[in-house]
Amino acid sequence: MFLKISKGFLIGLVLLSIATILFMQQKSFGKLPRGQRLQRIEQSTNYREGSFQNLQPTQMLAEDASYFGMMREFLKDKPGRYPDAPLPTIKTDLTTIQGEQPTLIWFGHSSYLIVYKGKRILVDPVFSDRPSPVQYVGTKSFPGTRIYGPADFPDLDLILISHDHYDHLDYNTILELKSKTKKFVVPLGVGEHLQHWGVAGSSITELDWWDGVSPYNGLRITSTPARHFSGRGFTRNKTLWSSYVLEFDSYRIFVGGDSGYDAAFKTIGEKFGSFDLALLECGQYDKQWPNIHMMPEETVQASIDLNAKVLMPVHWGKFVLANHVWRDPIERATAKAKELNVKTTTPIIGEPLVINQSFPATEWWTNVN
Repeated sequence: MFLKISKGFLIGLVLLSIATILFMQQKSFGKLPRGQRLQRIEQSTNYREGSFQNLQPTQMLAEDASYFGMMREFLKDKPGRYPDAPLPTIKTDLTTIQGEQPTLIWFGHSSYLIVYKGKRILVDPVFSDRPSPVQYVGTKSFPGTRIYGPADFPDLDLILISHDHYDHLDYNTILELKSKTKKFVVPLGVGEHLQHWGVAGSSITELDWWDGVSPYNGLRITSTPARHFSGRGFTRNKTLWSSYVLEFDSYRIFVGGDSGYDAAFKTIGEKFGSFDLALLECGQYDKQWPNIHMMPEETVQASIDLNAKVLMPVHWGKFVLANHVWRDPIERATAKAKELNVKTTTPIIGEPLVINQSFPATEWWTNVN
């Protein structure tokens, strides 16, 4: 009897392993760096012992947390994690924006378009329904938030990627936008994913922390440190994660990507002086992973460290990737900002924001439960 059970168990385990291997071969998982790309990575001071490292020791989970407990908690049915009605949105014609001053359109979570003097930069575009390697499993986007898609975009001068997680780098979106995008700027190693998906290597620039590039006249991009991690499968930290400083003539914007709070924000603020706008994550936090995502109050402090004139909280308002109520991030962030006299802007999805001219600040989420 025992031998029969053991044999059946082993057969099942083998079949499950084969199924997992075949499932992981899907193109959406991307590809790990190799060849000359890997050789360059291995020369980075941020790559040690076979993986990229944060500037300071960073545990993925709190000491009293476990991956099993984390998943069990996440799968619980919690009221308020999804809004009970479609979120308000504005459908702006993206083809007509000229942007004599830097103009930004937010699409929910961490995707947004920046237009300045006719040049268009799209950051971390995710327009699939689920931030997942497959569209039949994973958290779905909030009701009403998918009013934009790749077809709404004119030709793009640049796509900027902060790291390779599914809620920042979406396979389906890249497939649809690659033919209308001139250049891609990404962290070290992420170019391997893009080339695997058919993006020409000649259009990809990969940056290490503190590397800079001027993809066209009037724009300087500097990759700056973030406190996070990377990976699209079982292997982590083979590609880098970054924040960015964007300098458009006399304007300066900070693109935070994903990051836990640390001293890097103050270092960046001291190096660059000040920012007209800082886009910083304020959602998908939890006490179980306090080092890799900021609490909303830390988001406000990070904007102070950066010497930002205006804070725009992002990484919320579209997907459920944590246990908090959907609007807790923005409520906590704006409350702390008021306490510390930090100016915030909170546009509706699709509502234009124009630097030094129009910073929408309505508390629109209060009308949605």
